[in-house]
Amino acid sequence: MIIKNTFLKLTNISKLSGCIAFFTNEKSEISHLRKYLSSTEYKNLNVLLKNKNKKKGLLSFDLNPNQKIILISFKKNQKPNETEKSGAKLTDLLSSEGAKLIHIISDTISVSLKPDAIYEFLHGMRLKSYSFDKYKSKKESNTLKVNVASSKKFNKKIYDKYRAIELGVNYTKDLVSEPGNILHPDEYAKRLTQLKKIGLKVSVYNEKQLKKMGCNALVGVGQGSVRGSYLVTLEWRGKKSNSKPLAFVGKGVCFDTGGISLKPARFMEDMTYDMAGSAVVVGLMKNLALRKSKVNAVGVVGLVENMPGGNAQRPGDIVKSYSGKTIEVLNTDAEGRLVLADAITFTEKKFKPNLIIDLATLTGAIVVALGSEYAGLFSNNDNLSKQLHEAGEKVEEKAWRLPLHSNYDKLMNSKNADMQNINYVGGAGSTTAAQFLQRFILNKTPWAHLDIAGMAFSKYAGALNSSGATGYGVRLLNKFIEDNYE
Repeated sequence: MIIKNTFLKLTNISKLSGCIAFFTNEKSEISHLRKYLSSTEYKNLNVLLKNKNKKKGLLSFDLNPNQKIILISFKKNQKPNETEKSGAKLTDLLSSEGAKLIHIISDTISVSLKPDAIYEFLHGMRLKSYSFDKYKSKKESNTLKVNVASSKKFNKKIYDKYRAIELGVNYTKDLVSEPGNILHPDEYAKRLTQLKKIGLKVSVYNEKQLKKMGCNALVGVGQGSVRGSYLVTLEWRGKKSNSKPLAFVGKGVCFDTGGISLKPARFMEDMTYDMAGSAVVVGLMKNLALRKSKVNAVGVVGLVENMPGGNAQRPGDIVKSYSGKTIEVLNTDAEGRLVLADAITFTEKKFKPNLIIDLATLTGAIVVALGSEYAGLFSNNDNLSKQLHEAGEKVEEKAWRLPLHSNYDKLMNSKNADMQNINYVGGAGSTTAAQFLQRFILNKTPWAHLDIAGMAFSKYAGALNSSGATGYGVRLLNKFIEDNYE
């Protein structure tokens, strides 16, 4: 569904046709709607309400042949994420009914709620409306026109802020949804250079340059593919000062067969989303640029394709990473940590950031531990962990902290190199992967790792997203930046 917003001055409600939405309190009391309805319409609505379950939060009535009334109930102290979910529910309702037009009477929102409420509501509507039908011969042409009627002045600044978040989230979803034969590393790197036009400084390091730099852990993952391997940086300077940037690093394995350690065929098609960590970083950076965020930030993504082939990395190979540390590759399907190892050290050395947050669909073990409710959060810094956890709770992109401890290091030590890329003993799969990554933070930079394997893609629709790519992480990190660094 495509949603088109128009903001209009409040007019005579009786002249409006189609769906008309009013806001009420959680008891669905409608006394404040008298001035918007004729006495007959008001009486009819009261009669209809008596036969409805008022706990639903969204009530729909055919008031007459030309008008459908929708009542949306808000709590007295409703939180922004609850308002967004109400908007998403309305999108679902209107989509199921094939509605083409709705008038939302925003003046009926309780004065106890902040002025942002209508914009939060519309934000939820638009987030829920996303669909990926690029490759369908017959595309759904359902366009919903949303007229927001209000006596108050339209606040373009608030509207644009939410619109920038949506564009960032949807760009992330688009990237994750693309098939592997289209969005391979060559194409991905090419698309990222197009983001220069919105104000990002984009630098692309190709395979030849990476080899010269000593990024052998990253390059090793992609050497079985006919496609190139890349490291791409996206810089946003929102502050005039040269303050240290916030750094975000993403795993961009455009398709993961497992390499020589080949995955089972069943569900391998889902491995197009193994680049979701990088897509979150890209979507976040696009959002920051579009809303002219007052922060200095850098996004770094490692783009590879993990394929079996005559030149593919073998189990037992030893590579020297950008950090100078050597890694014994015991399993080529534990490739994401190899990509991140070089990307993290490169980011720390080149940009000397205030902090580093990496995101990756890193382990199946995190899905076993947390399912699709929480991302796994690992960190060397308590304050950074607290900030991420709180931001996640506010936007309902939740993260749960799991332990790191030096005792886990022995599970990743190698007899033949400085470390190995898997834990052969078994157990603590997500923690040992994070413990591995921590070794590539060389200068005690505050660092957090978000394992989003259970969150990036969903077979089922969520509160604010349809099934498929969820865009998880963009809103979380945007809120993290808003609350702590702007």
